[in-house]
Amino acid sequence: MAAAMHPWLVEFIQRIEQQQLPHAQAAGAVLTDAELVDLFDTQLSSRLLDLQSRIMQAAGQSFYTIGSAGHEGNAAVAKALRVTDPAFLHYRSGAFFIQRAKQRPGTTPLYDMLLSFAASSDEPIAGGRHKVLGSLALNVPPQTSTIASHVPKAMGTAFAIGLSKRLQHQGTWPHDAIAYVSFGDASANHSTALGAINSASWAAYQQIPMPLLMVCEDNGLGISTHTPQGWIQQQLSQRPALKYFSADGSNLAETYLVAREAAAYVREKRKPAILHLRTVRLFGHAGADAEVAYRSKQEIARDSERDPLLHSAAALISRGLFSAAELVTHVQQQQQRIARIAAVAAQQPKLETAEAVMASIVPPVRQQALPELPTEERRKSLFQWDKHNVGKPQHLAKMINWALHDLMAQYSNIVMCGEDIAKKGGVYHVTQHLMEAFGPNRVLNTVLDEQSILGLAIGMAQQGFIAMPEIQFLAYVHNAEDQIRGEAATLSFFSNGQYTNPMVIRIAGLAYQRGFGGHFHNDNSFAVFRDIPGIILLCPSNAREGALLMRQAVALAAREQRIVIMLEPIALYMTRDLHQEGDGGWLCTYPDPSETVPELGEPSVHGSGSDVAIISYGNGYYLSRQAAAKLETNGISTRVLDIRCLVPLHVDKIVAQLKGVKKIVIVDECRRRGSLSEELVTVLHEQHPGRFSIARVNAEDSFIPLGKAAYTVLPSVDQIMTAVKSLHQQKGAAS
Repeated sequence: MAAAMHPWLVEFIQRIEQQQLPHAQAAGAVLTDAELVDLFDTQLSSRLLDLQSRIMQAAGQSFYTIGSAGHEGNAAVAKALRVTDPAFLHYRSGAFFIQRAKQRPGTTPLYDMLLSFAASSDEPIAGGRHKVLGSLALNVPPQTSTIASHVPKAMGTAFAIGLSKRLQHQGTWPHDAIAYVSFGDASANHSTALGAINSASWAAYQQIPMPLLMVCEDNGLGISTHTPQGWIQQQLSQRPALKYFSADGSNLAETYLVAREAAAYVREKRKPAILHLRTVRLFGHAGADAEVAYRSKQEIARDSERDPLLHSAAALISRGLFSAAELVTHVQQQQQRIARIAAVAAQQPKLETAEAVMASIVPPVRQQALPELPTEERRKSLFQWDKHNVGKPQHLAKMINWALHDLMAQYSNIVMCGEDIAKKGGVYHVTQHLMEAFGPNRVLNTVLDEQSILGLAIGMAQQGFIAMPEIQFLAYVHNAEDQIRGEAATLSFFSNGQYTNPMVIRIAGLAYQRGFGGHFHNDNSFAVFRDIPGIILLCPSNAREGALLMRQAVALAAREQRIVIMLEPIALYMTRDLHQEGDGGWLCTYPDPSETVPELGEPSVHGSGSDVAIISYGNGYYLSRQAAAKLETNGISTRVLDIRCLVPLHVDKIVAQLKGVKKIVIVDECRRRGSLSEELVTVLHEQHPGRFSIARVNAEDSFIPLGKAAYTVLPSVDQIMTAVKSLHQQKGAAS
């Protein structure tokens, strides 16, 4: 029988039989006999699952071998927490997950994890889409092979738990819960982790509740890179308003004692803490990792002696809870049990179609009524501060501001966050007066860190708020785009729609700003959003659209749990005139609060000309309207479409507005390479071959320079007119 076992298991059994175990560390009164046996059983189960995954991989039945071996002390951390504490887990947290499951009768963690190894569609959290540790019942939102990118949303969740109490909001997790997050020592160096830790400290330093327990599981290695001796303690123990705890992860009693103390501190003080858990990494980083290539045999042997299962086995025998023979029998029986469960799990169904894989990208629609609109009396009071403007045509910035006032009055769970959005009202005053109207708990100034802003929003959204983070400039989101791509947008996908984080991300961006610096403040690149499955990207071109699309965005977040990005063209915020100075042609009256965009993806249309259709959005639509007026004087009749919804692109709805038109000019202010126009041209040709002649007007493949030079690389009215005239003169089939 021993020959069929993994070499570690053979050696482990031999060492128990021969009593070659470490000196048993005294547990004192910290753990009862039953608790010690229970925790060892969790550790053993986690270790045997790791070994079984490698056996399954060799048989072509498992597809993930990053295990928890050496980190099983985190079972004691799980025991120190409540099942109602949301846990964002490091991928070496198998023992934590199993122990957490013991707090919820009826769960089947071993079978569930084996289904995950086998990528079975029956797996209850991700449905075979990834090997994740997650469960709705256990309050473990799923994480993938994350390198600290889950720490910002754990920080956001901790903040949101405190915020829920202040706003008397009944969220996903109770007011006395604490948020838990674990990560490795290598990940502790990542800017994402550092930003989140800094944000937690920043909040706690100001006495803002931040019930967050962070556990750094320090095994001294980042794949092959050694963590300098003492670095983690030095880095994590000297941060303001952040309590530091440390424990030996090989010692169950010590780990439980310190974890219980740390959890009590966080729960009672509502302040963050770091638990530095010293662990070892056994069996390499993953199945394919031959660590002998970068570690000496002596070093590997030293770590093997720190194996937490050896120390726990020694404690069991020392207490007289098992004889050596009884413990060997127990280990063998558990190994056989897991092998039997694995044989069943390996035979369960897999995802077999693209439709099945993609079914959870978009969350299931919640059949719920939207809140009632604010009463006229409430609105009169709400807009009293701006009564001299009410009823008059306004520009885009003002109209978005008014829409936000109405929406925050309608939805009591909207919370805004971002840099300078509170008293200042944002760089462009779009959030002016909102803090005065709704208070500092609903309009929050944040640290200057986009990863933390978005992580804060994800955490708030998971706690049942409609989060509305603001990214000050489009260029700034590139520092943090993985919080949208890898964290927010994947949550429904990796939880089979069970977990969602509805939000409306407001981003000021695009180019054409006058009198402002280039590149960072004039950025015309939003290609990253077009590459993220499941999100919605809206872009208003004028004041009326700003109000309507903002209402649509919030409704989509509330009813469909969607992640919506509102890309707001900075250059059009204050634009008043269309054709000539003083004409007020780009001002609009505020649409009644009950009015919304009819349907997602429905473009707006100006004109009914049939010679050429101009399709655009944002600044391009504004320029196209100017060009269209001049083209009419040249005898060319046009209709101009404002796409409004840029992702996903609803080509069928666009084509429906092109009846009687065969020639199209697409005006796209983004770069020729990687722009929306590429997708639009491709789909029009694929779905309607030969029907249209198409031309494009794009920005150059350039960054945006300073001053007037910016307009040399951006589409202009003259370029649009030239393209339309050239296409109008062409005869024959589509190009």
